Amino acid sequence: MIDKISWITVYPEIVLMVMTCVILLADLAVKTPLRTRTYVMTLATLAAVAFIQAIYANNDATYYGFGNMVVSDTMGNWLKCFATLAVMVSLVYARPYASHRDMLRGGELFTLSLFALLGMFIMIGGNNFLVIYLGLELLTLSSYALVALRRDNATATEAAMKYFVLGAMASGFLLYGMSMLYGATGSLDVTTVFKAIASGQIRHQVLVFGLVFIVAGLAFKLGVVPFHMWIPDVYQGAPTAITLMIGGAPKLAAFAITMRLLVEGMLPLAIDWQQMLMVLSIGSLAIGNLAAIAQTNVKRMLAFSTISQMGFVLLGIMSGVVKGDALSFTANAYSSAMFYVITYVLTTLATFGIMMLLSSEGFESEETADFAGLNQRSPLYAAVMAICLLSLAGIPPMVGFYAKLSVLQALIASGQPLYLGLAVFAVLMSLIGAFYYLRLIKVMYFDQPITVGPIVASADVRVVLSINGALVLVLGIFPSGLMVLCSGAVRQMLGT
Repeated sequence: MIDKISWITVYPEIVLMVMTCVILLADLAVKTPLRTRTYVMTLATLAAVAFIQAIYANNDATYYGFGNMVVSDTMGNWLKCFATLAVMVSLVYARPYASHRDMLRGGELFTLSLFALLGMFIMIGGNNFLVIYLGLELLTLSSYALVALRRDNATATEAAMKYFVLGAMASGFLLYGMSMLYGATGSLDVTTVFKAIASGQIRHQVLVFGLVFIVAGLAFKLGVVPFHMWIPDVYQGAPTAITLMIGGAPKLAAFAITMRLLVEGMLPLAIDWQQMLMVLSIGSLAIGNLAAIAQTNVKRMLAFSTISQMGFVLLGIMSGVVKGDALSFTANAYSSAMFYVITYVLTTLATFGIMMLLSSEGFESEETADFAGLNQRSPLYAAVMAICLLSLAGIPPMVGFYAKLSVLQALIASGQPLYLGLAVFAVLMSLIGAFYYLRLIKVMYFDQPITVGPIVASADVRVVLSINGALVLVLGIFPSGLMVLCSGAVRQMLGT
């Protein structure tokens, strides 16, 4: 008999799963090219689920269900809420783009996106190795299908194959690492694994061996060096709508399982996995920023930008345990990483939204030259794009500046010479990275436009894009609300 608490922990997931099946069946009767009914039902479902998650998050309660396999806590519920909103915004931007490329012949774009979101929910709420892995597979299998959605496009098919092969390899790493820890601790439960490791009765070498494979799998999902090989090719090859779908909300889920596995499950091994994350972050900051300078394709440039941005997230996570049991310091470090990944996803949504808006039927707005003179064609969209690029570069008063500052503060607060050196290195890499963002802004504002015609956008896209761009600026000026939210969520997670 399943108790009431268990059902409470998965209620939003049940709503999402049932409505996804309803939308899948209802779409069979839809004949309109834009699939308006499917679109409206999908957005209504996502809005309802986000509302439920926000209510759960505001309760500040932690529930464990189904024999401790699933957890519902404040951090997880906020990440699920933001992931739902990210998918919702992605679909608003994606529908006009997809309709011009014959990607709406069926409702696969909507239903696969909902299944991918369900996978993210399971990942975020997993308190068991196998539950986390099942959520990961649901997300990745849906993502493979989304990347290959343009079946008649050779570039998209090639990108899907690369993503599939490398993704399967990464999943194998993660599963092998989990099996090693299961063999060492005798449990798949994250909490039980934590207690077994903390007891000090298990051989350290065995634990570290399993940890290496788990960190490798997580590094692939985050897209950091040296597991970044798939990102530039998949970002460029996939339709822009799908690039946003795999480069936005899934980063929140990847951050969540990193926290679940490394912090909640293997915090006693922090001295080991922090060194691994340090190497990954240094490589990501260096290669991501240096390689992006050479790119003329904006999607490839943003792919390498993503690698460097995730390097910053790892800096926040790796600086959590350096002052023993100082909860305030640890919470500050992890909340800075959570704040960073949320604001990065917010900025990425608007960036790719502008790219899709500029793409017309039979034309992809991917090259730097395609953005020439954007300010003369539409000052509003040029301003939104400039705000997002400045945020990614970490220039005040955009939210990206505060995100970088919070991570750097966590590094400096440690007082460790090595961490101070990492902070200086991160600042230098950010200065280098600012070049390729500012180069694109220069093209938008000072080059002559190739196309003179007006930019046509539907009302929903215009409204959402304007709100999206405004949030990047407003959250940079008033970041305290979101920062307090992240800090409270992380503190509750550490306290349970």
